[in-house]
Amino acid sequence: MNSNASPLQVAIVGAGPAGLMAAEVLSRAGVAVHVFDAMPSVGRKFLLAGLGGLNLTHAENWDAFVSRFGERAEACAAWFKTWDNQAIRAWAQGLGIETFVGSSQRVFPTDMKAAPLLRAWLHRLRHPAQGLPVTFHMRHRWTGQLLNTAQGFAFECDTPTGPQRFETSALLLALGGGSWSRLGSDGAWQAWLQSLQIDVAPLRPSNCGFDVQGGWSEFFASRFAGSPLKSVGLEFTDSAGRSFQRKGEFVITQTGVEGSLIYAVSQNLRDEIQRHEHATFYLNLRPDLSPERVLSEVKHPRGSKSLSSHLKSRLNLSALHTTLLHEVLSKDALNDAQQLAHAIGHLPVTVQATRPLDEAISSAGGVKLEALTPSLMTQAQPGLFMAGEMLDWEAPTGGYLLSACLASGRVAAQGVLAHLGL
Repeated sequence: MNSNASPLQVAIVGAGPAGLMAAEVLSRAGVAVHVFDAMPSVGRKFLLAGLGGLNLTHAENWDAFVSRFGERAEACAAWFKTWDNQAIRAWAQGLGIETFVGSSQRVFPTDMKAAPLLRAWLHRLRHPAQGLPVTFHMRHRWTGQLLNTAQGFAFECDTPTGPQRFETSALLLALGGGSWSRLGSDGAWQAWLQSLQIDVAPLRPSNCGFDVQGGWSEFFASRFAGSPLKSVGLEFTDSAGRSFQRKGEFVITQTGVEGSLIYAVSQNLRDEIQRHEHATFYLNLRPDLSPERVLSEVKHPRGSKSLSSHLKSRLNLSALHTTLLHEVLSKDALNDAQQLAHAIGHLPVTVQATRPLDEAISSAGGVKLEALTPSLMTQAQPGLFMAGEMLDWEAPTGGYLLSACLASGRVAAQGVLAHLGL
């Protein structure tokens, strides 16, 4: 096994947004930073997440912004105290990337792309105007071994030239969550950290799709899987009394539902399934119309028209809408104006399982914040720091995930500086 000649000043394992942001803070402070990653190139998940438009952050006010982090709102708010959503926009501008606020208050680069920002960021890390350049070690997969040394830690990586041992004064892990394993976030670190007496909450899907109870019929799935259900309302109240209500859109899948509106309520649905093995939410297929108006249109004489044609002409319900009604309701309910009108505004959909963790946008669980100091150093292993999605917090899509990864990377880096007395 090869070994590096002299101890590194700081090693970061994980070249995603949290790790890169930590590297930026440290390099600007004059620290020699070495970043290790198992992938052939930097920021794989960052690039893929930005394919549909890189959502950097969200422009809503402070109270609303931090509330999106739920039970971890207070802890995450501390990360944003000195680096909030406005600071993220300013940081992007410093890289030459202008941003704009969309109609939903989400913040995007003007060209919507992730690659130009990542290229500019890596150039600055490798050729900084101040501080020291960051050294990258790609195709270096940490094996999970971590040993205490007189000067800090020793750790091993599998590399293209065989196993290699490195020593470092401080180690920062930014290994991602448990979703999208093909891009490096495989959650293998859970067992490794537990062996180091670091408390880890099991990883669970977040911002995920769900399988409907009993599955869709073969006809419905074959015809509508992949189809979006737009401009619908969704209501859900769990057994603990937490309520969710929002208008938006989602997608019918082969086995259930996914998409932005489902992701927004996914934490509530997931937790309810864990408690009761199922969860039922309600759809309003025409949220712009009052229940009285819907009932009036349903009751309107349809003559020789089929029910689907009648609902299309009177309520502009599509084939997807009407087939979904057929999927959920009994024949008696479909032929009863009162029951049908009520279902159009309050259609029950029961889900029984999340989709697998690897399919989720993000993951919940991870290193418990109680196992860390406010500077994100582990209580059990002084000098070992954590950042990003591998920490035990979660948030909806909308720029919150990336914002917290970036902010936690800065907090951890500042903690490293303090630990080293710099």
